[in-house]
Amino acid sequence: MSVNDVGFSHIALQVKDLKKSIEFYQRYAAMQIIHQREPGIAEAQKVAWLSDLTRPFALVLVQSQTTVDTPLGPFGHLGIACSSREEIDAKVKLAEQEGVLRRKAQQSLPPVGYWAFFTDPDGNTLELSYGQQIGMEIIAARQSTLG
Repeated sequence: MSVNDVGFSHIALQVKDLKKSIEFYQRYAAMQIIHQREPGIAEAQKVAWLSDLTRPFALVLVQSQTTVDTPLGPFGHLGIACSSREEIDAKVKLAEQEGVLRRKAQQSLPPVGYWAFFTDPDGNTLELSYGQQIGMEIIAARQSTLG
């Protein structure tokens, strides 16, 4: 079976502690490891690809002891769409207990929806949202392109 692996495929972040970062994204973004290795890349010790298995897109985490990139944020962020406001509220409560809540949940006008910001172990911002219309906008754009 041939897979057409084209388009926006991943975002890569350097991290200090791969295990902590994996645990964060498993807990808050429902991601799982789809690939992991001890690479031959200079400076990198360990690599993990994470996905929520909803689309062909991965978060690539590369552990490095020598350098870590400037964190994504405070506004720049990775966005994850959730299935309900309640799911976000539960993650906000957990984040408050764990000290990783960057911005409490709030309702914004369409197309933004309900969202909150969290801080990963390296200071990157993760947004969880409900009701954003990105998927619908992509479908509409694809349909208008195809005619």
